[in-house]
Amino acid sequence: MLGTVPSAPRPPVPQTPLEPIVVARGLGKTYRVADKQPGLGGTLRHFLRRRHRDVPAVTDVSFTIQPGEIVGFLGPNGAGKTTTLKMLTGLIHPTAGSATVAGYTPHRRQRGFLTAITLVMGQKQQLIWDLPPLDSLRVNAAVYGLDDAEARRRIDELAEMLELGEELTRPVRKLSLGQRMKAELMAALLHRPAVLFLDEPSLGLDVNAQARVRQFLVDYNRRTGATVLLTSHYMADITALCPRVLLIHGGRLFYDGRLAGLSEQLAPWRQVRLELAQPLPAETFLPYGELESLDGAAVRLLIPRQRLTEAVARLLNELPVLDLEVSDPPIEELIGRLFRQGVVA
Repeated sequence: MLGTVPSAPRPPVPQTPLEPIVVARGLGKTYRVADKQPGLGGTLRHFLRRRHRDVPAVTDVSFTIQPGEIVGFLGPNGAGKTTTLKMLTGLIHPTAGSATVAGYTPHRRQRGFLTAITLVMGQKQQLIWDLPPLDSLRVNAAVYGLDDAEARRRIDELAEMLELGEELTRPVRKLSLGQRMKAELMAALLHRPAVLFLDEPSLGLDVNAQARVRQFLVDYNRRTGATVLLTSHYMADITALCPRVLLIHGGRLFYDGRLAGLSEQLAPWRQVRLELAQPLPAETFLPYGELESLDGAAVRLLIPRQRLTEAVARLLNELPVLDLEVSDPPIEELIGRLFRQGVVA
């Protein structure tokens, strides 16, 4: 009996790269504001002869985000984060450049675009204050054309993920801040958007509530593949959720890359914490590294990585050290340094 001729191996199927779901190209926003001097005289002069000036809020911001990514968007107050999010969600029209989200031009506010995105702002709410969240959720379900069975199924699924139960039947005004934010997330995600724009979603929450919101976002991204662009002043949110970060300062984007890479690139030093047997004057520590803090016998130094071994050996030999700990500097300090510099080398 003749054996079968083995078939030639199939060539690998080429993987088609995914199209970015969020694209910003040279995005900019400039506001025209009244240039009025203070006082009655300034008001009268402005009434007779109005003057204006242009204030750039965002300038030449460009980036892309792939489907399913969770990206952190960081910057100090007034850096342009919220303005950028408002342009990407179509709330304001850019004065320069262009943007596409899920294939749509945001400021056109087409129905397909509105069902593909959601925006959650920690300082604003969409729930009706005097009604239970469940009533607002039913209204949202009707707006997005969900039938009663599908709406109940999605509400139950989100409530289970967010650990909400009877809270959904209490008036919003009687909920704690953490419970209210969870209900806000439910309202924002009921229509299963492909892109989530989250502006300070854990603002004002206690540590436990922040942790629960972070875990929910991780689970939601894993289950649905949703894309997330997140701003936060809590670095724990960023380090827990965002492998990639965008940094903006003065309305300009100056870093786009891995969070770990940022630390590696811009922290060529290690943090050394010391507990001494007795307090010593600040000048004692100058030969070892940069003194970050001195509180009695507790000392914190920043030491260049290449000098770390030598410096630690000298500290142990020359000072009355009871305890010593070596770690990377907190990411908050790295970001703060970057903002003060305004540039990444």
